[in-house]
Amino acid sequence: MLRHSITLTSFIALTMVAFAANSLLARLALADGAIDAGSYAFLRLASGAVVLIVLASASRKTSMKIIVKQGHWTSAAALFVYAAGFSYAYLALDTGMGALVLFAMVQATMIGWAITKGDRPVALEWTGLVIAFVAFSWLVAPGIEAPDPLGTILMAAAGIAWGVYSLQGRSSTDSLAATAGNFALGVPVALVLWLTAASTISMSATGVSLAVTSGALTSGLGYALWYRVLAHISATQGAIIQLTVPVLAALAGVIFVGEPLTVKFFLASALILSGVALAIVAKGRRA
Repeated sequence: MLRHSITLTSFIALTMVAFAANSLLARLALADGAIDAGSYAFLRLASGAVVLIVLASASRKTSMKIIVKQGHWTSAAALFVYAAGFSYAYLALDTGMGALVLFAMVQATMIGWAITKGDRPVALEWTGLVIAFVAFSWLVAPGIEAPDPLGTILMAAAGIAWGVYSLQGRSSTDSLAATAGNFALGVPVALVLWLTAASTISMSATGVSLAVTSGALTSGLGYALWYRVLAHISATQGAIIQLTVPVLAALAGVIFVGEPLTVKFFLASALILSGVALAIVAKGRRA
């Protein structure tokens, strides 16, 4: 039992580091112009598709054609919007800010969908949601410390898309194969974006390596590891654990990119994460 707990804890830590690393890698690649956003999105999806298909093929002992059929075009479209919005947003946003906007919109999308389907939050849940919404509004409000408006909109779109993708995946009976199929279906769409923006294509060896690392390692293997973790924890635990991602991303941005950690960002992120955590815990107790 102890060994299992240690292993599970290690897997959880690795997965959260991988998720935060996605933001760091994108910022490192895009902030200094090592690669353009369209190329980054395409290479990330393509390399992720290769790794996931290999993993799914090896574990399911089936062909690539069958695995691709496990994908869904709606999920693939949401995945593409996420990858594209994520990439272009990090041309302007700091590492931690981007992760926080992304995370906030993912949670807002999933909670909002639950409400529209008849889930009625109790007072404590509403309190947490209001705290998070007010803090988020304060964070992105116009001012000297406000994040770039276009970057914020693009990352918000990416967060909504990832929320839709997550909701779509709840009905999947084989998460690994479905994700591999979705990545594979998303590659042609990303290729169209890449070719459409051919005049802006700019790739260095560093940029390509960062994009492939993000796709193959922190996205492909990271997502596969996360599916294994989810089989051993509750949905509420999974949601709360992911609260660490924006924090880890912000710290990584400070350490590896030299980004400033402002008082406003620190206070707003603490309020947003606390509000969402309050809502998640209250919902978990009600369920």
